[in-house]
Amino acid sequence: MITLASIIERFEAPFLAQYGGAVLPSHRKALAAMKLCRSSMAPRMLAQCSSCEEQRFVPHSCGHRNCPHCQHFESQRWIERQTQALVPGNYFLITFTLPAELRPLAWQHQRLAYAALMDCAWATLRTFSQNHRQLQGSPGGVAVLHTHSRKLEFHPHVHLAMPAAALDCDKGLWRTLRRGAKGDGYLFNHKALAKVFRGKLLAALREEGLLAPPNLPEKWVVDCKCVGSGEKVLVYLGRYLYRGVIQEKDILRCENAQVTYRWRDSKTKKMQTRTVSGAQFLWLVLQHVLPKGFRRARNYGFLHPNSQAPDCAVAPAGVQAVRQGTH
Repeated sequence: MITLASIIERFEAPFLAQYGGAVLPSHRKALAAMKLCRSSMAPRMLAQCSSCEEQRFVPHSCGHRNCPHCQHFESQRWIERQTQALVPGNYFLITFTLPAELRPLAWQHQRLAYAALMDCAWATLRTFSQNHRQLQGSPGGVAVLHTHSRKLEFHPHVHLAMPAAALDCDKGLWRTLRRGAKGDGYLFNHKALAKVFRGKLLAALREEGLLAPPNLPEKWVVDCKCVGSGEKVLVYLGRYLYRGVIQEKDILRCENAQVTYRWRDSKTKKMQTRTVSGAQFLWLVLQHVLPKGFRRARNYGFLHPNSQAPDCAVAPAGVQAVRQGTH
């Protein structure tokens, strides 16, 4: 298997020569950490077998959240926490995508733009839930920011897993929607979501002093689909949360100063390969390192840890549960 550390060691110099002007401090820190991950140059620790007491020095892992080697334990813990918080009702995966015309602005102001993208996506769903004639309450959701396409290009979007349910704290009601007669379910109209999301995000950017380009499209893309109980989609989201944007098994070749990797086409569902220079490959990976301290995953509404107040807990004892029909 070709490791990311070996690619960094081989192509770090040409990468910095070609992309040094665009490399941020967070990129350099990730580069230095992943270069040493479990390599012969990494610090070593003494490990002992609990059965035979054999001792051996092993290299440390880097622990960086973008390293494909590391954070497996943290990823699994996140998935377990989220699945334990699953609530009754059908779950939907709603994806809010930043249009291509806004991506240069998002790259230049990552912390502000990513935060606005996540918060406006949630504000849109909260508005629709509160105005829904059957839900009429506060929803809950789990949002995960992705900045990459399957091909590893810069493509910021937010996946938000949300149950078709709402909590009415004023009346003490827990309302859910049943699956539709066709079995695919329905939550909100995706065109209406996109229109409201566009307005909220542009307003948020203006408040931060960020001017959107004049050539913005009128129609944006929001996808909304039913995902059943929600467990599988949480596993999917957790898979990319702490382990970088590419698995090392998908790095196929590293030869002639080029790297070949594979990716799955979202339209054809078939595996494709792409060959780029070693420097470009490192840029494709490192451009998705988030600003220091930025939280890629966030819980909103009644799924937020701080929402467990006595007056607004999730379906507490004594609260009347109401299951509504389909919209």
